[in-house]
Amino acid sequence: MADFRPPLRDIEFVLDDLVDLDELCQLDPEAGVSPDDVKGLVAEYGRFVAEVFAPLNRIGDEVGSTFDPETRAVTTPPGYIAAYEQFVAGGWGAIPFPATYGGGGLPWLVNIVNQELMSAANMGFATCPMLLQGAIDMLLHHGSEEQREVFLPKMVSGEWTGTMNLTEPEAGSDVGALRTKAVRQDDGTYRITGQKIFITYGEHDLAENIIHLVLARTPDAPPGTKGISCFIVPKFLVNDDGSLGERNDAWCVSIEHKMGIRVSPTCVMSYGDAGEGAVGYLIGEENQGMRYMFTMMNNARLSVGLEGLAIAERAYQDALEYAQERRQGRAVGAAKGEASPIVEHADVRRMLMTMKAYIEAMRGLVYITAEAIDISTRHPDPGIREPKHELLELLIPVVKAWCTDLGSDVASLAIQVWGGMGYIEESGVAQHYRDARIAAIYEGTNGIQAMDLVGRKLPMRGGGAVKDLLGMIAMLDPALSRAGDDLAPIRTNLAEALTILADTTNWIVRHGVEDPLNALAGATPYLRMFGLTLGGWVMARRALAAADHLEAGTGDAEHMKAQIVTARFYCEQILPGVKGLVSPVTSGYDTFFALTPEYLAN
Repeated sequence: MADFRPPLRDIEFVLDDLVDLDELCQLDPEAGVSPDDVKGLVAEYGRFVAEVFAPLNRIGDEVGSTFDPETRAVTTPPGYIAAYEQFVAGGWGAIPFPATYGGGGLPWLVNIVNQELMSAANMGFATCPMLLQGAIDMLLHHGSEEQREVFLPKMVSGEWTGTMNLTEPEAGSDVGALRTKAVRQDDGTYRITGQKIFITYGEHDLAENIIHLVLARTPDAPPGTKGISCFIVPKFLVNDDGSLGERNDAWCVSIEHKMGIRVSPTCVMSYGDAGEGAVGYLIGEENQGMRYMFTMMNNARLSVGLEGLAIAERAYQDALEYAQERRQGRAVGAAKGEASPIVEHADVRRMLMTMKAYIEAMRGLVYITAEAIDISTRHPDPGIREPKHELLELLIPVVKAWCTDLGSDVASLAIQVWGGMGYIEESGVAQHYRDARIAAIYEGTNGIQAMDLVGRKLPMRGGGAVKDLLGMIAMLDPALSRAGDDLAPIRTNLAEALTILADTTNWIVRHGVEDPLNALAGATPYLRMFGLTLGGWVMARRALAAADHLEAGTGDAEHMKAQIVTARFYCEQILPGVKGLVSPVTSGYDTFFALTPEYLAN
């Protein structure tokens, strides 16, 4: 396995040429940071995670976190406590949060860049600060001022971690079926009883306290999602002076044995085993828990989407190093009697270029989406905020699903580059494939993302939002035309893909109104088509920016030429895949339901 190398050159290219980092830095003048400051911070963070967390990735997989049924404690593998202490001491988790609570006030984009680096270095650990960020986000938006003052300073610093407790044994994606109970007490607190599953870092030894955000029902709550409330349930209660008090009745009862991210304890949590219930504090109003949860959903789904990007980058680095070192066979044109590095073979080169092109398309799309979060939430002009919010709503399901699917695809290609050795655990490459697989399930499965895209996002503003996005992609055509022959294949293939996507979108909207099953049956291939086309848009923008640098004589000329080559590869070799998705989208659902469930078994 190769040592992790933070891909700083490409990160800086995207920050300089695909997003407006200067504008984002000006959104909070009190933060006092410039684009150069941001790039310096990212470089330092990349060094930190490469030196401290990347070496722990294998031991996290081989040893994993362990559960003691007698003490009900979870122990992380050797080295993780010390690494987390360094993470907290560096203030790395506080970067995007308000200075009021000890944060740095930097753009969310900066946090997303750092999340990519941490997830690539050690995805199993990265889920801990990712869940903590979600809990902080929830309290910032919906917690009372007293709750924010009690919990946020130590959560922002990372001294305390946080979780999100949604899923139950009988309530997975159907959150409305949950049965955890919350009974109001005379002192205004609630007593929480019930069980939650799949709680990431629900118990661990990295921090002194864990702040659980728990979805539950009050006794007179209406059924379904309309009757869900959200509660703060700390592992240790907090005294009036801020010190830790007695242990709350919130316990881990087991952890799951998973195929990947084994350092990340996925806990079964039980509340109220002692009888009275765990002490909880209502966030906001009763029965508003799901509405509150959705205010942080875009951030959470973007964070999961970037996991696909991150694991793809890590797998690509391993595959590339192996392909350069491994000698086998004689490449065309090589001297007789001498084995060639496999990187010289056409099929290996195809796999590496496919990996590289997907990674660059994903990175651009993830960062553009993060930029949309910053502008849609922090820009002072509502005339600018609102269109960015619509763009964000469209991009989120695609980023989450397309990127996490590609994370698995790219990790699988890395194993293929390694050949038989890639299937051997000692090589380390198989871990990436196993780690990547969960991301397509996190934060709403990718099928749910596809249904969200066709059911909720395409109809926004009567279809005006998606029409604006397609129009924005089409606006690249004049610049691509002026760029000449080098970018001609990019222009031709992007235009064709855009036409296909527009026509297919019209089919989805028209036939989905006639029968929703038409839209739902084609939703997943449609999302893939959407992702491929957005990837083409990103790669076209990369190529145009690189061509501008070459014409102006700025930047690293060889890197700019490589940008154009990779963009051409994507648009010539990958983007035409949209054609093959037309039939899966528009064939309808007849064959889906032509067989009875009983006959499916034959």
